[in-house]
Amino acid sequence: MRTALRRQLLNAGRETDRVRAAGILEYRGNVQPLELPAPEISEARQVLIEVAAAGVGNWDDIVRTGGWDVGGRPPMALGGEAAGVVRAVGAAVSRFQIGDEVLTFTVPLRQGAWAELFAAPEEYIAHKPTDMVFPIAGLFPVPALTAHEVFSNAVPLQPGLGENVLIHGAGGVTGGVLVAGAAAMGARVIATAGPQSTDRVRGYGASVVVDYHTPDWPTEVRDLTGGGVSVAVNAVRGAALGLMPLVVDGGHLATITGDPPAAERQIRVSDCYVSPNGIALEQLASSFTERGLAIPVADVFGLSQAGTALSEVVSGKVMGGVLIDPRR
Repeated sequence: MRTALRRQLLNAGRETDRVRAAGILEYRGNVQPLELPAPEISEARQVLIEVAAAGVGNWDDIVRTGGWDVGGRPPMALGGEAAGVVRAVGAAVSRFQIGDEVLTFTVPLRQGAWAELFAAPEEYIAHKPTDMVFPIAGLFPVPALTAHEVFSNAVPLQPGLGENVLIHGAGGVTGGVLVAGAAAMGARVIATAGPQSTDRVRGYGASVVVDYHTPDWPTEVRDLTGGGVSVAVNAVRGAALGLMPLVVDGGHLATITGDPPAAERQIRVSDCYVSPNGIALEQLASSFTERGLAIPVADVFGLSQAGTALSEVVSGKVMGGVLIDPRR
């Protein structure tokens, strides 16, 4: 059913029976277009969102293969982060009303956000800043909340101390947001990225950007820091162990890729995972926008091309974020 017609029905207070979506019929199956039961406001504090942009990440492939239990079961739409417009609210919802522009990361879920409509709990939803366009809002929740987890819980930086912080993999979407988060807390950020990402990473607040293609880039980091960093954050799959020699004794290594090495030399090692938090997300989105920052959008696909979108992301070759726009 076309979105324009769906909007008319929702505004008239009538629920539609089916929605277009993209996801899987079984674990490890190919991503394909689906037609699924329309999500319902089944709890008093739920919000129904008409999706304008849904992010695509490596985590979606983990869900596809059954490696991350997000609560739903195939047949199911994929996608946990999205931005859109509120179309209905539960009786106990107080922060949102119909017509509000919002963004969210939601897990657990019954059906994912690669769909025309997405239902999420009020506490997982944030108001979208007026100056943040929908494509960036659709890509922002997971990277932002990952950075929040790293710097608020795993590695609680002390604002204004100017600690040396290494962000490995800063050219990626999440890596760039990690740089922005550390820089906002006054850290001296040393970031690794390719030459094509250097200007953008510096714009996020990195003091130095080191080209990871250079074989002796670890030596450059040691020279820049007088022997090593007090904090390293890894955003490159399989690379956490290689950062350990760059962390000083008693320092801290956090990884967001599920590959924490064994601790040594009194280095604290943290394995960080994203958690939904609507209030924090709202604050992070406002700060990001006020600083004039953005996330590069590499490509936007419709629901019928969701499999291609996920393949692009998993390849690791895209320079920027990849989105699903269910309105296409």
